[in-house]
Amino acid sequence: MLDYALLDALAAVVRYGSFDRAAAALNVTPSAVSQRVKLLEERVGTVLVKRGQPCVATASGALLCRHTERVQMLEAELGGMPSLSAASEAARPTLRVAVNDDSVGTWFIDAVADFCVEREMLLDLVIDDQDHTAQRIRDGSVQGAVTTQAEPVQGCRSTRLGRMRYLAVCSPAFFARYFAAGVGRDALRRAPCIEFNPKDQLQKRFIRRITRAQVDAPLHWIPHVAGFLRCCVNGLGWGMCPERMIAPHLASGELVELTPGRGLDVELYWQSWRLSIGWLDDFGAMLKRRSAEFLDQGRGG
Repeated sequence: MLDYALLDALAAVVRYGSFDRAAAALNVTPSAVSQRVKLLEERVGTVLVKRGQPCVATASGALLCRHTERVQMLEAELGGMPSLSAASEAARPTLRVAVNDDSVGTWFIDAVADFCVEREMLLDLVIDDQDHTAQRIRDGSVQGAVTTQAEPVQGCRSTRLGRMRYLAVCSPAFFARYFAAGVGRDALRRAPCIEFNPKDQLQKRFIRRITRAQVDAPLHWIPHVAGFLRCCVNGLGWGMCPERMIAPHLASGELVELTPGRGLDVELYWQSWRLSIGWLDDFGAMLKRRSAEFLDQGRGG
């Protein structure tokens, strides 16, 4: 029989990335969390957590985390039963989702807000690059992910949401300074580029599409979606921004495209557990329906 006090400790360490933060969430000491995880590892006979910054689950740990999260979600579904709701009167289902910052800043919140209010559901968002969010559901730290991975993660289902278009943009003054003679290898090698973090490959993809070569540009690292946009507007560099986000800036002339009509399309998918859980299934169906209002439903090129 599994001890859920031990499993909850493991899930908290993986969710929060450290024993200290897990302890704070569980209202116990870090030593108690460490002891529980160690005892669980002894009982199952294998290492469950790779200690580090952050702590991450091993393959066996991820399997147990997914099981624990599913049990917690199934218990949340029982909250409507009078005899159980009295025991957890403030209990609400919490959905932990991995999603990229650009989606959060442009369409995701608008798409899910009404559903969360109506169902009294709490969101716990994990921000990661869209090319890496699938790993979060694979390691058991989230129940769903907005990702570029179409192939379902084991034990999950995958649903296409649509595509986000990114445009390479900069300020008019920056364009005049670096690209007056054209957007080619030499210009892109000299012009400072803005990247969100080392996982952000959009600028490199754009450069390869334009030049058919690897070009190393001077880099600004701006891991903040609003700050990234402000850097483009204020002439620090050029970067790939979601078309939906920058439409007003293009219309006002604050930003211009480096190569008009040559954006990058990023296909997005919703992946969540295949296990049938009523409100999680409803959330996925709602997200698919609402995403059609915000994302292009044609196939990217």
